[in-house]
Amino acid sequence: MNRIIPAVLACCVPILLSTGANASEEQFLGGLEGQYAGQGQVRLRTNKEPINVDCTFTSTTSGNSLSLKGRCRGLLVVSRAVGVDLKISGGAYRGSYIGAGSGPASLSGKRRGDTLNLAIGWAKEVNGDRRASLSVAKAGNDGLTLTTTDRDPASGKTVTTSRITLQRQ
Repeated sequence: MNRIIPAVLACCVPILLSTGANASEEQFLGGLEGQYAGQGQVRLRTNKEPINVDCTFTSTTSGNSLSLKGRCRGLLVVSRAVGVDLKISGGAYRGSYIGAGSGPASLSGKRRGDTLNLAIGWAKEVNGDRRASLSVAKAGNDGLTLTTTDRDPASGKTVTTSRITLQRQ
């Protein structure tokens, strides 16, 4: 569980953006502010059955910065808090994820519409390689959907390893 929970929870964490963000990015980030709660599913491995998780988050913004902190719980005994630091430069997000059982992971990507798409580069192999993807999608005015995907080493197919749907409280 220590390996996949980081990818699932990558958006449950502090995100710090540089002062170079433009007005469009500031508007997008500002729209994410609030208290969130929701549920979803997490796969420990691409070939395992998903487990249900309950999550809570607090998101605060200030200009071109966003702090998103949270915790997800599953199997009645597993709970994990995580952290992400991102900076935006020229429309590209770059940063790191800390809290994974595999060590610090790199993050990079861009926003397209209401979705922030990030490539995850794990410090150690997870599901046969060191790559995965994370998307943080704004769902209307009051929702967020956090989705991680990874390649199944046996089939080569892309598998959704986590999907968490949140609603502003």
